Amino acid sequence: MAGEWPMLSLREANVTLIDCDHRTPPAAETGYPYVAIPQLRGGRIDLSNVRRITPEHFAEWTRKAKPSSNDVVLSRRCNPGETAFVPLGLEFALGQNLVLLRADGTRVFPPFLRWLVRGPEWWNQIAKFLNVGAVFDSLKCVDVPNFRLRIPPLCEQHAIANILGTLDEKIELNRRMNETLEAMARTLFKSWFVDFDPVRAKAEDRDHGLPQPLADLFPDSFEDSELGEIPSGWTVGPILHHARLMSGGTPKTDRPEYWNGSIPWASAKDVSQSNGSMLVDTERAITQQGLDESASQMIPPFCSVVVARGATTGRMVLFGRGMAMNQTCYALATTTQTPFALYCRLRVEMDGLVHAAHGSVFDTITTSTFASSRIVLPPGPVLMVFEEWAAPVFQRVLEGINESRTLTSFRDALLPKLISGELRVPEVERIASRVA
Repeated sequence: MAGEWPMLSLREANVTLIDCDHRTPPAAETGYPYVAIPQLRGGRIDLSNVRRITPEHFAEWTRKAKPSSNDVVLSRRCNPGETAFVPLGLEFALGQNLVLLRADGTRVFPPFLRWLVRGPEWWNQIAKFLNVGAVFDSLKCVDVPNFRLRIPPLCEQHAIANILGTLDEKIELNRRMNETLEAMARTLFKSWFVDFDPVRAKAEDRDHGLPQPLADLFPDSFEDSELGEIPSGWTVGPILHHARLMSGGTPKTDRPEYWNGSIPWASAKDVSQSNGSMLVDTERAITQQGLDESASQMIPPFCSVVVARGATTGRMVLFGRGMAMNQTCYALATTTQTPFALYCRLRVEMDGLVHAAHGSVFDTITTSTFASSRIVLPPGPVLMVFEEWAAPVFQRVLEGINESRTLTSFRDALLPKLISGELRVPEVERIASRVA
């Protein structure tokens, strides 16, 4: 019975805390990842914007704390209690205010540890031992080994880790597949509309590798323009030649009837923290009255949404469904029925747009940033061919995101019930086999 499972401290369960090196190594162009607090996301380590350090600094910074597979990285500050597990084969150095938790396997199955530190009992212990500070709340290394948690028998731990791990791997597989699909679309866009590969092949009388009707849409020569050589017959103009700009707003925060409705309301935080190219969920939602009586407006699905100001200026996503947004973002709605080509173009141009918007405190993109931009404008027919190819690719991305949302909700609902013993493994295995 679950009630008979012992309550043990992490120390009694033979889970060891290993502290970080309390220094920060210099950054390098290439090298090993240096994982800091922002890299802990959703129970995993996100290396997409990680800092790199040299092999020499990696060796020095891992003498004290060298992460091993199934270790748990714990944040003691900024978001105290947040954790991420170490996957097999990942080598990195540990950033400041992070520690490792390592199970020796005698009382806690190492792959189960990542789930043990995500349940309600874990967060109860965080609240109990949290040190509230003037700037940051924090945890002390000396307190963490005293956290008391319910420890199931090892056989139960194996089964629970298998069930939750299977669901988590499917979620991760969807994420990787979505990255691959988007990379394919952006690579093809770059080949056709940035590097002009089909035009170059025709100009040099080389095999272009395209069906003849498609190849006929590309010219076989170049001409000069203000942006340098571009395909003959193509033009140069602003991004807004292909899009209309939409802004957002915030309903009054002291009007409860404006909030907690059914309309997702995106902020720069939602866009910046989106785990992928498409946003379908937001932290907050507004009511229809809040939408009608504020500067916010409904943004159609598949609009490109760009953070306009703040520390994350230039971060962008596609809206996976209709939603509203606040004034920290701009939405670009296609005027040529080519939303995915527009998104790929913005991805290519974003660094230049942010550079053009450079400010003394924060880079701030304005309407004039888009209006004064200069891009190559391909003819409509070739742009539409790309769109017809890209649309099902991005639709598959959206399907993967929605499937992962379902799996995530199922996993997160199961987790506390499993590790508390409220649900037993054989019953959940029958449910999981139907869902996974």
